[in-house]
Amino acid sequence: MQAGEPPVIDFGQTVHEAYYGTDTEAKQQLVQEVRDACKQFGFFQLVNHAIPTDLQQQVLEQSKDLFQLPLETKQKYDKEIEGLQRGYECLRSQNFEKRTKGDLKEGYYLGKNLPSDDPLVAQRRYGQAPNKYPSEVHDPEKFKTVMEEYHTVMSTFATHIMEVMACTLDLKKDFFDDFCDHPVAVLRLLHYPPQDLATVETERGIGAHTDFGAVTMLLQDNTGGLQVWNNSSSEWVDVTPIPGAYVVNLGNLMMQWTNDRYLSNLHRVINKSGDERFSVPFFFSGHPNFTVECLPSCMDPEKGAKYPPVTVHDWMVGRISDTYGLSNGKAIGDLRQELANSMETRH
Repeated sequence: MQAGEPPVIDFGQTVHEAYYGTDTEAKQQLVQEVRDACKQFGFFQLVNHAIPTDLQQQVLEQSKDLFQLPLETKQKYDKEIEGLQRGYECLRSQNFEKRTKGDLKEGYYLGKNLPSDDPLVAQRRYGQAPNKYPSEVHDPEKFKTVMEEYHTVMSTFATHIMEVMACTLDLKKDFFDDFCDHPVAVLRLLHYPPQDLATVETERGIGAHTDFGAVTMLLQDNTGGLQVWNNSSSEWVDVTPIPGAYVVNLGNLMMQWTNDRYLSNLHRVINKSGDERFSVPFFFSGHPNFTVECLPSCMDPEKGAKYPPVTVHDWMVGRISDTYGLSNGKAIGDLRQELANSMETRH
């Protein structure tokens, strides 16, 4: 591990049973380690969780199969068709740093496969929609089965993490239950082509950004390329891939919810490996109609809440519009300044 990297935390499936067992001391240690990581980094890696390794591998294999399809085939499933945030996004669709022609990656959006008559789909709430399953992959039924199974187990895993988060904030374990009901839970397949080493100073697989929602759980292959901004040393540090581990980070919604007690940190991807890179982030952002307002344990007794209440739907729609070039949003310089200002007010 590189000096300055976010910590690796044992979730306790096989060793200390920190989350899954009854050892009170192990549970307290898990809560404290997560609390410290959320304050210092907003990032950590979780090992010894309950997600099967073979299912992780199947997801990555199905993702590779999908992205090997011809561009014209993938474009049949463009996520802008019907406008429900499901399906394919082509290379350079996003532009986080707003200084090049776009980020060097392509992706595919999936979620819980909801029927068209689901009330939240009918309301066109963010992240609520039927999936688009490509029929041209080698085994279409397997692709669908793997993605739906993975989404189900990751949704459960996310609720477990939110239970731990509640404990870190001196709240009851079930405090976030309503938030976790019928959530915006986006499964995103990502493919990063090999990057020209001559362009690494300017080209990004994905530009420096903070995530939008509550918590992200990233499954990545062994290629590397993910970097996190270390606020203490003011430098980018590589996040060393650990087979089977999840890179977990907090999003802007959680940072606001905690009144800036916890950090939503800058991160980026630069694929210097010369090989393709595949990753699968799972973005968990809660019920779209849930109103997020300052947590009772995070309220400043004198200054109160720093941010007004906002629904998950309104927050996510605004941030997505920014990164796809539909608004005059802020780029990396503004993000760094906001982060620095926030860190100053936290100490």
